[in-house]
Amino acid sequence: MSLKAIQGRVVVKVDTQSKNSHTFSNGMTIRLERGWNNLDKGQTEPVNAEVISGTYIPEGSLILIHHNATHDTYRIFNYRQTSGTDIADSVRYYSIPEEQCFAWHDGESWKPMRNFEFGLRIFVPYTGKLAGIAPKFMKDTLYVTTGEFSGKVCHTLKACDYQIIYQGLKGQEERLIRFRHSQDPGFDREEIVAINEHLTDKVNNGEIWVGLNPTDAKPLNNYVYAS
Repeated sequence: MSLKAIQGRVVVKVDTQSKNSHTFSNGMTIRLERGWNNLDKGQTEPVNAEVISGTYIPEGSLILIHHNATHDTYRIFNYRQTSGTDIADSVRYYSIPEEQCFAWHDGESWKPMRNFEFGLRIFVPYTGKLAGIAPKFMKDTLYVTTGEFSGKVCHTLKACDYQIIYQGLKGQEERLIRFRHSQDPGFDREEIVAINEHLTDKVNNGEIWVGLNPTDAKPLNNYVYAS
């Protein structure tokens, strides 16, 4: 029996234990327990998935989904004949809304899904004489890295920089920031409100840094993107 997605949904399979490991550069893998002392579901819940069926997403594609998408609300029960092996299996099947699918991997790098783009947060570096002062985070402002506004600093609505914490292809934790944007005039969840050319120039000349958090913020020319 095969699963087929209906309009507006994506059928995926998820290894619910996919985040609970870490692979070192020498290939050794260790168990990494999550969820026991961390209430941040974005860090503890699996977001890596494989497409079984979707309206425009290629079958077999690796995608990143919302950290709440693996709730039983979206789970497909009794897909296979129930057995002790199936019950113990960490792989489960879900039918989730397309708007909870954020990125897909094209074999070389992560690409944003429809109505989403990627970006980096903006940080103002400390220029005083003290050492060890972290750069200051600039709220509701992103350096866009994909789409029609790629290479621009844009102002957004409040709290639009959702950070996806996922298991990278090398078995190590990686992160992406996604926000909503569409060229469709009927799209009613647009989050970009303005382009700031002045801040864009400052990012390009290194006066303002980009990154995911203050500890990894760097001048644009020195920043390495996740793939």
